[in-house]
Amino acid sequence: MIRERIIFILASASPRRFQLLDQIGLRPDEVIAAEIDEAPRPRELPRIYAERVAKEKASAVRARLPAAHAARAVVLGADTVVACGRRILPKAEDDATVTKCLRLLSGRRHEVLTAIALIDSDGVLRSRTVSTKVSFRRLSDAEIASYVEKQEGLGKAGGYAVQGRAAVFARAINGSYTNVVGLPLTEAHALLTACGVRAP
Repeated sequence: MIRERIIFILASASPRRFQLLDQIGLRPDEVIAAEIDEAPRPRELPRIYAERVAKEKASAVRARLPAAHAARAVVLGADTVVACGRRILPKAEDDATVTKCLRLLSGRRHEVLTAIALIDSDGVLRSRTVSTKVSFRRLSDAEIASYVEKQEGLGKAGGYAVQGRAAVFARAINGSYTNVVGLPLTEAHALLTACGVRAP
């Protein structure tokens, strides 16, 4: 008996995650935004928060699939958090938040955590969490203002995109670079291929 082809569903509307997966030949068949409440819980630590949200994203999307579809689907959810110590930096939705985040990160080392949650066609959950340490050089008020003006940090965790103009802010990156962009590809690839999702 020939098993039907696995459907790979990305439970994220992030264009960066789609592009990263496409880059290694694991292009999602479908993209479905999870549309869950992503607000941190009181005193929730960054790693616990990222892992919870990633699992909730994958579970929420899988729960919306028709049974026959779910039986063929591998659903991947992910969440990226920028943290200073125990503090979770927000996803910047306005210029004021981008400015606040960059001032906080200026001259400091912070942690970028991405949790990946994958639910296979049998409903089994697998997960990984990757941590990368990023050190920013000291930023001048003029540099911050210029970056804010370009609006590149809007919609980004911590108010910056390391794959763009903010690349010159990062003095050192210790760990996975793609994790900082939004998805650690080594770990994502291992999880997906273990579940039968492979590049053509």
